[in-house]
Amino acid sequence: LQDQIINDRGIGIDLDFVNAAIKIDSESKAKIQEELKTLTGLENPNSVLQMIGWLREHGVSTDSLDKKAVKELLKTVDKTTAQVLKLRQQAAKSSVSKYQAMMNCVCKDGRARGMFQFFGANRTGRWAGRLVQLQNLPQNHLPDLEEARTLFKTGDIECIELLYDTQETLSQLIRTAFIPDKDMKFIVCDFSAIEARVLSHLAGETWRSKVFESGEDIYCASASKMFHVPVEKYGVNSHLRQKGKISELALGYGGSVGALKAMGALEMGLDEEELQSLVDAWRQSNPNIVLFWWDVDKAVKTAVKQSIKTSTHGITFEVKRGLLFITLPSGRRLSYVKPRMGENQFGSESVTYEGLVTGKKWDRIESYGPKFVENIVQAISRDLLAYAMRLLGNEKIVGHVHDEVIIECPMEQKIDKITSLMGISPDWMPDINLRADGYECLFYQKD
Repeated sequence: LQDQIINDRGIGIDLDFVNAAIKIDSESKAKIQEELKTLTGLENPNSVLQMIGWLREHGVSTDSLDKKAVKELLKTVDKTTAQVLKLRQQAAKSSVSKYQAMMNCVCKDGRARGMFQFFGANRTGRWAGRLVQLQNLPQNHLPDLEEARTLFKTGDIECIELLYDTQETLSQLIRTAFIPDKDMKFIVCDFSAIEARVLSHLAGETWRSKVFESGEDIYCASASKMFHVPVEKYGVNSHLRQKGKISELALGYGGSVGALKAMGALEMGLDEEELQSLVDAWRQSNPNIVLFWWDVDKAVKTAVKQSIKTSTHGITFEVKRGLLFITLPSGRRLSYVKPRMGENQFGSESVTYEGLVTGKKWDRIESYGPKFVENIVQAISRDLLAYAMRLLGNEKIVGHVHDEVIIECPMEQKIDKITSLMGISPDWMPDINLRADGYECLFYQKD
């Protein structure tokens, strides 16, 4: 019921701003196209084949023009080629299509509705974003966000191009198109490090839980544990915090060197030779989490192979009527279709089940302990948000994203009331230490 109320309530859209953004985008892209045509002589600079051909004529060989490939090319090409590649990157920015999506779904009263699909993510039960997709908006890092927004709303493209990278700024301003009603504000609150807290709590990794209880920085604490030296954010050994951070983000669900690379470890300046030692250090510092992965792995395999109910760390696994059910502490069940034992690429046994894979195709999916742990942790994090939203029932929730709620409220509303309600642990997980932080704004943004 609350889910439907939020969808029916909708969230306000600043139509004047959105219309101005669409107009600026159109003018900016047209200018970029003309400039690219002048520089390259190509009939259609948008064509990947034509652009790759032009690059080849200028001594640059590449099979791809995706973000990563262009980033590498920019390190070696001459000035003109670099200019062409940068312009093409700007022309290819698709995030501004979000503005058009807003216009397509906005109602007569200026609000967008039906943006959250209950249980849209079938593995975890998370809500899925629909229409404008609030779940994957670009972040904003502009120091003068309000000034930029005001200028873009005027539609003065000449002035805009003097002061800003037009396409990049349009991308960063997408969030700000969501606005509260007149004389109202948004309070945006999110859980602090929710997945790390849930994972630590389930695994019984007590040193981590103590870090959360005392309000310390988990990235510094992790680096201290990994490298056996004190690490402070802006003080002693602060250079190690980044290694702690990337390890925390990449390694909690069984990730290894590949996960660190995917998270941008090399671009961050880490050497490939040190990545394995980071993996080893993180796992040695978190033995209970590693044990949790393989306890879950064993419990799932036993349930599938022997068709008996198993449990570990307060989670129950059972195969019934061709479905693997994982019962969470909240009582909610995750389900996996037609589970059976298979063999992974390394020749070891693994559990497989049926589901949608890339390209919306139905196929068998291979999984193992750490992957099931990821599903479990994200699902419990979702249940904690759902519990918090029920506690916030009287508040006017207009949006929510994974671990965050957006509340439209009168100017006098205090943040403390919201954060304290979100910090209450449910009776099905009473000992978990939750914390929420919030900020207020006159348009949606990341703090």
